[in-house]
Amino acid sequence: MKLIGLIGGMSWESSLEYYRLINESVRQRRGGLHSARCVMYSLDFAEIEALQAGDRWDETAVILSDAARSLVRAGAELIVLCTNTMHKVAHSIEKAVTVPLLHIADATAAEIRGHGLQTVGLLGTRFTMEEEFYASRLSEIHGLQIVVPPPDGREMIHRVIYDELCRGEINPASRACYLDVIAELGRAGAQGVILGCTEIGLLIKQSDSRLPLFDTTAIHAAAAVDFALTRG
Repeated sequence: MKLIGLIGGMSWESSLEYYRLINESVRQRRGGLHSARCVMYSLDFAEIEALQAGDRWDETAVILSDAARSLVRAGAELIVLCTNTMHKVAHSIEKAVTVPLLHIADATAAEIRGHGLQTVGLLGTRFTMEEEFYASRLSEIHGLQIVVPPPDGREMIHRVIYDELCRGEINPASRACYLDVIAELGRAGAQGVILGCTEIGLLIKQSDSRLPLFDTTAIHAAAAVDFALTRG
């Protein structure tokens, strides 16, 4: 079993889910008392969020690259960046280490293609929904068509992530708003919807929606276990 290196803390609410899901998956696949070999470098999200808001992405790249190098020194054989938004600097992290970075968009796209879908909605932070680093990877590398909410929907999705979910607040009224946006994406042609922020799965479950939902936290965690148990 390879040692999984997790860059977490963005937020720790979803990093906790990564740890739980990875260990549950290893136990299910290996049985008995088996659990995952993993090490986590958990960052202070307040520092990262301030850099995001200030458009200081180069500085976030330095911090996350240093975290990745620390994980490699601890023996990590693959890197899992436990956030969608910070994959904006994934290339810098990949250049900083000699072990693979398991890209969350690639794992998610493989799951979507496995369901035979072509057009999917994308929910996430404003950065993930509006910038090219995420949607273009899904479309140009994996051939998916991406639909995002209108501006007012994007603003609401972003606000709930930072003001509620990253603070551990689960608000039924916000769930209803998210489900309205998901239904709107369906009317716009989406065959499924990517929960493209690792906290959204804390609020929205598949049982809430008629459209297939692709929880990036669960997908990424499962891909990490698959890599750790079956590669090399």
